Amino acid sequence: MLKIRLQRIGRKNDPAFRAVLTDSKNSTKSGKFLEVVGAYNPKSGATSWQAERIKYWLGKGAQVSGTMHNFLVHDKIIDGKKINVLPKKKPTQTRKVLKAQK
Repeated sequence: MLKIRLQRIGRKNDPAFRAVLTDSKNSTKSGKFLEVVGAYNPKSGATSWQAERIKYWLGKGAQVSGTMHNFLVHDKIIDGKKINVLPKKKPTQTRKVLKAQK
């Protein structure tokens, strides 16, 4: 399955990302991709997406990662709601519960 996701580039402590079209089985750090469809610089907040190419690949059945989906919704390239990409918090156990288990 083809996926559009962010790939980190840049030096240590100077992150930059490019949006790439890749096979979902490829690692994010493998460097293998089919096409570059955009870029994101978190320090300046600048984004540049190739909207036509992204829409073309979505029409061909490519999926987007959660973070890319939120970027594309924010920039009005695709319609929809943003999704929560943060991990779910595990409930913490209180000391009383831990003492009761002993």
